[in-house]
Amino acid sequence: MISMDKWEIVAEIFGEIEAEIIRGLLEAGGIEVFLNQEGAGRAYGINVGSMGKVQVMVRSQQFELARQILEDYRSGKYASSDSGYPEDDWEPEP
Repeated sequence: MISMDKWEIVAEIFGEIEAEIIRGLLEAGGIEVFLNQEGAGRAYGINVGSMGKVQVMVRSQQFELARQILEDYRSGKYASSDSGYPEDDWEPEP
């Protein structure tokens, strides 16, 4: 059966790496994601200008949830103060 769901652009990102991070964030929230980028931009790894633009697309029924997740992400809600590295005053033994 062919799905007739409509896809909407929830964000436009410059650079495939950041777009993949956004994809992972949204997918972790249970949202199906499709990344759309100009073919030449993807083939040559261009991440500036119109060929570097990646459209992050989600299904219409998940658009509001995706928008909220992105808003929370951009406001720093998911940031952690724990870097996982030893404290700054830690020094290795000689």
